[in-house]
Amino acid sequence: MSRRRFTALGAAVVTAAGLLVALIGVPSANASTGTGYLHTDGNRIVDSTGATVRITGINWFGMETDNKTFHGLWSNNPWRGQVDTMARLGYNTLRIPYSNDALKAGATASGVNDFVNPDLAGLSPLQILDKVIEYAGSKGMRVILDRHRPTAAGQSPLWYTPTVSEQTWIDDWLMLARRYAGNTTVIGADLHNEPHAEGTNPAATGACWGCGDPLRDWRLAAERAGNAILAVQPNWLIFVEGVSCPSGGLSDVWDGDPGNDEDCGWWGGNLSRAGTHPVRLDVANRLVYSPHEYATSVYHQDWFDDPAYPANMPAIWDRYWGYLYKQNIAPIMMGEFGTTLANDIDRVWLTELMRYTGTGVTGMSFTYWSWNPNSGDTGGIANDDWTTVNQAKQAILQPYLIAPSPGGGTGTPTPTGTASPTGTASPTPGTGTGACTVTYRQDNAWQGGFQGAITVTNTGTAAVNPWQARWTWPAGVTLASGWNATVSQSGTTVTAAGPAWSPSLAPGASVSIGFTANGTATPPISLQLNGAGCA
Repeated sequence: MSRRRFTALGAAVVTAAGLLVALIGVPSANASTGTGYLHTDGNRIVDSTGATVRITGINWFGMETDNKTFHGLWSNNPWRGQVDTMARLGYNTLRIPYSNDALKAGATASGVNDFVNPDLAGLSPLQILDKVIEYAGSKGMRVILDRHRPTAAGQSPLWYTPTVSEQTWIDDWLMLARRYAGNTTVIGADLHNEPHAEGTNPAATGACWGCGDPLRDWRLAAERAGNAILAVQPNWLIFVEGVSCPSGGLSDVWDGDPGNDEDCGWWGGNLSRAGTHPVRLDVANRLVYSPHEYATSVYHQDWFDDPAYPANMPAIWDRYWGYLYKQNIAPIMMGEFGTTLANDIDRVWLTELMRYTGTGVTGMSFTYWSWNPNSGDTGGIANDDWTTVNQAKQAILQPYLIAPSPGGGTGTPTPTGTASPTGTASPTPGTGTGACTVTYRQDNAWQGGFQGAITVTNTGTAAVNPWQARWTWPAGVTLASGWNATVSQSGTTVTAAGPAWSPSLAPGASVSIGFTANGTATPPISLQLNGAGCA
């Protein structure tokens, strides 16, 4: 199968020096994408209260390419404006592809217009990812991380390559799981993108399903990685794609007879053996199967020429992956599907595929490929200006979208740092004043300034509403910027007030207040939450 091509940047990149501002995401919790972390119940995805959640999201790619960050940051539409449009259109989840190259120490993001996005100037790929997650969470959206490629050079049939080992693949997942622990905006891991047969080789050398070879059996690898992640972050969903040919070759060597034609499908789209050879995870109710499905603009499959088309398509979808949902085995989250709509066959395909997923909150989940207009054989929801919308595609998808809605809910982002000095101030009257703890970490320092984050946890029995944190700095240390709160300074006292979209801090909940400051790097002194000293 051919894969999507990424067209050239087509824009000049403006560079400028800037401060490193790492943002940690603020979790979402709302009616459309649920409250707290998500898990599964039969073929449903449900939230922490048991309410059904339907993911109706979109892919925003680029972090898996040589740019190592989101495409479209070179455009004249600021990155927040693009997220705003996605949320407004009804996409409640972002699937974010990345390569392991983007996670390396010293990785550099390119293709960023610093004039339009000054807050991204000088940031690393992970720091930009932090900011997008934070802002998506403030819009009520969720995020799925997708290991799309081992390197920026391209996709791979197997989850490892000669230069990127299985252990590196798993270790990087563990780093991400720890980085976003406690942040319910990030709901899970799409372990590896589109395992498939090896090129045009008819021998069984590519990814298989259930063949038992630990070097090729994608089902076994998904178990190893999924269980490693769940040991660190047991609240994440584990998204597992299919293969192309269950044997891992382009002929049927499953039963030892290479003369039989194997039933092969899209890369990552064949889950026909998941029913008899399921992925086994150590934590129950965390598995979501995530097939991919495409139209003729990607590859002209034989089934598009069937005289019965499109009436033949539901049986094909049933056979490859729909049976898992219909038999209540596991949820389906169609991770990629897309088309240019240049051919009327494709227009019919997209219309029928959406009908097949079902309507309302009980329908199958999905993330459309893609927001980006520069996906060469699908195009995007955004037009080439990265601002206006392809109305023909949006009109077909719109009836199935469940828009996000900003809501309450906070969490504890990671990584945590060393504890700050214990506060000593006496409590003062206020709504929900009570016990609290604080940790402080310094993320960066440079000549004349530094960056850090303060995580405050309400350990009392009542909500603090509205919450307000205060601390002091020595003379000469001044606030430059702050986020996740309204941060201001008067004299040596800094005040961080709860933002309008999350004014309440529930019992047991935490908030991470990020900042940059001028002066010598100094931990906060005597931090208080609504007048109560924090330990």
